[in-house]
Amino acid sequence: MPCRLHLPLAAALLAGSPSLHAQEPVVGARDPDALFHSSDPKLNTNKQVAYHIVKDLLEAGHWELADKYLTERYIQHNPNAASGRNGVVKFFTEVRKVTPVPIPQKMNTKVVSVVAEGDLVVVAYVHEAKDAKDSSQSYTTTWFDMWRFKDGKADEHWDPATRIGQ
Repeated sequence: MPCRLHLPLAAALLAGSPSLHAQEPVVGARDPDALFHSSDPKLNTNKQVAYHIVKDLLEAGHWELADKYLTERYIQHNPNAASGRNGVVKFFTEVRKVTPVPIPQKMNTKVVSVVAEGDLVVVAYVHEAKDAKDSSQSYTTTWFDMWRFKDGKADEHWDPATRIGQ
């Protein structure tokens, strides 16, 4: 019986506790360009290709350069873009209607980390989103892209995307 008396009090305390709603913001690295290097030659090559995918293609929208960084078969696990280099180029140029901007000297994208192991490179980014309960508020979380590399180009891609419009 004493437990039943404590439950309403505990629930009231938890509901009013700011720590339940607090979140530390996700912060990008001060020098994201530095994260795309490795002393291991193979990992360095893969990280450098990932760097150009993020900076030249994703950030600056220069999808005409895709053949330098993506294999022709480019396996896509994002549900919004078709597999194949042409499929991802079409997604960004025709569906998302990305307009190219000058490629920056240094990356502007807020990168949290870059991890390379074997033929994989994972890039984690700061992702800002609107609060579903209050659209005047926003919060940060983490987004990622992961690529598998083959012969110096990205051959397969994963990210946490869900279908557009859902």
